[in-house]
Order: sequence, then structure tokens, then C-alpha cells
Amino acid sequence: MSLLGGLPEFRHYPSAEKVDSWIDSVWDLGAKTKCPARRIVREGHPSQAHITHMHGFGYLRFAPAGMDPFYACWQPALNGPAPLLVHTPGYGSEMSMHPDLAAQGFNVLHVNPMGYATPDGYDESKRRGQENWPVLRDTVETGAREGYRIWLAQCVMAIRWAWKQKTVLANRVSFFGSSQGGGCSLILGSLFKDHGARCVAADVPFLTNFPSAKGQAGAYAMIHDGLNEMPDVARGWHAIGFIDTLSHARRLTMPVLLTAAGDDTTCTPGSIESLFARLPSTRSYTFLQGLPHGYTEPFIPLALGWFRLYA
Repeated sequence: MSLLGGLPEFRHYPSAEKVDSWIDSVWDLGAKTKCPARRIVREGHPSQAHITHMHGFGYLRFAPAGMDPFYACWQPALNGPAPLLVHTPGYGSEMSMHPDLAAQGFNVLHVNPMGYATPDGYDESKRRGQENWPVLRDTVETGAREGYRIWLAQCVMAIRWAWKQKTVLANRVSFFGSSQGGGCSLILGSLFKDHGARCVAADVPFLTNFPSAKGQAGAYAMIHDGLNEMPDVARGWHAIGFIDTLSHARRLTMPVLLTAAGDDTTCTPGSIESLFARLPSTRSYTFLQGLPHGYTEPFIPLALGWFRLYA
């Protein structure tokens, strides 16, 4: 039984042993799936980022066996070999560039799993007629066999590609992102705990303490409403437990930086503080008074300092 305690929904969460087994299954899927990558060569400026002056910048197309292609943005360090920073998107699946971090001596890989976003814009067909991207719903409906399990495995595939690049220090990696990107960065820290994870920086992280989020806005509301419509609510909460960062806190033995925004009604400070209280190692929590949900302006400077210390 889960030892998280608190609200009654936690009784349905998977045990620590089951979370460990699920993480192992994600790693195996990512490590064993053949996934050739190619650079996307285009003339002129890319459609979503006008930073082609950055040395080596480019889009990548990954083609994992048995899965749809997905895409990434690659921003190598000016001088290497250098540490690898991996950025993952918010729930909107935006593609983000970080030439500022590349200029500071880091390799930056933005991974955009599932093929939701491409260098030419969003693939709206992958919404499957829904308003939101289906990764969270698919996780719940399949008992965590699909959805974020595939999403995270594709991050493993992209990172393994990056480790082969001559500018990258192999077998060490750090993670960062905002909202969903923050939550998934934490789960990636758990996933890479024994595979070179150096540190994590998570801005207003989603996927954190789902049971306490009843009545909140955004994607948390989508899940609470959806669970009430399921014939087996306990099964739904069990699946959610695999992707709740609280289930991974004990595995986050690397330094972790968290931020929370005072006016955030989507990923509230209380949920983030509940995660911070469970982190077992070096940790930092910054409360940003008066800011709403979204990529917070202070986050990248805070993350850069964290990466200089630990990445």
C-alpha cells in the first residue's frame, strides 16, 4: 500500500515497489526501442524560432520503432564536451529554445514527445477531437501503460542520442521545465536516478499531489472531472499514482530546485510545498509572490545558478 498518507485517494496509489517497477519499464522501453534520428535541414529561419545564428542549432526528427515520430530542438554548447540540460514542454506542448543557456556553456535539448508539436506547428490530429492533448487521459485510461509511459520513454530515446554527440559529456544529465515540463523533469530525475542524473529545476510543477488539487483549475480539474465518470475510480487513482511526483520524491536523491507562484490557481504553492517537504536531499524552494501560473520570469536565472552548482 502507498505510504503517502493524507487524503483518502492516496490509498489507491501504487506501492513504492510498483513505482520502481514502472520506472524500470519506462527505462527498458526507451533504451531498447530502435529510434533513428535525423536533423531537419531547412533554408531560412525556422518557423518558431529566429535563432539560427546560434552555432549548431537545429531541429531533430526521431522515428521510434512502432511509434509515431516526435521532434526535438538541439542547441549545442559553443565549446565542449559540456553538461547536458534537457527541457520538456508544458501541457500546451510548446517548443522552447534556450540559447541563453547554450551560451553559458551547456548543451540544451528540448524534447517534445508524442509528435504533438513539430517544427512547422502543432499536429492537431493528435488531439483526437479533444480540446487538450491526450497524454494525461491516456495514462489514466490505460493504467499508465501508455500516455506518460510513452512520453517519458521518448525522452530517454532522445537523451541517448544526445549522449553520443561530441559536444556532450555522456552519462550525466540535468532536467528543467515549467508546469507539465516541471513535473516531468522531476519524474525524469527519478527515471535517471541511477543513469547519470545530476540535478533538477522545476518551475511551478504540474503532476504534483493530485488528490489535494480538487477544485483547482486547468488540467487538474480535467482529471478530477474525468475520474468521476470512470466505472472504476480506484483504478484511475492507481494510474495517477505512477505519475504523481510525490510517488517519486524518495527517488529524487539529486539536488532539486522548485518554484511556486503566489497567484497560481492551477499548480498551487501548497501542492509544491507538499513535494518539497518529502525531498530527501539538497533542495531549494522559492515562493514568487504575486505571479500567476506560467513560465515564471525568475526561473531561468535561478535554474542557471543551480546548473552551475550541480550540473
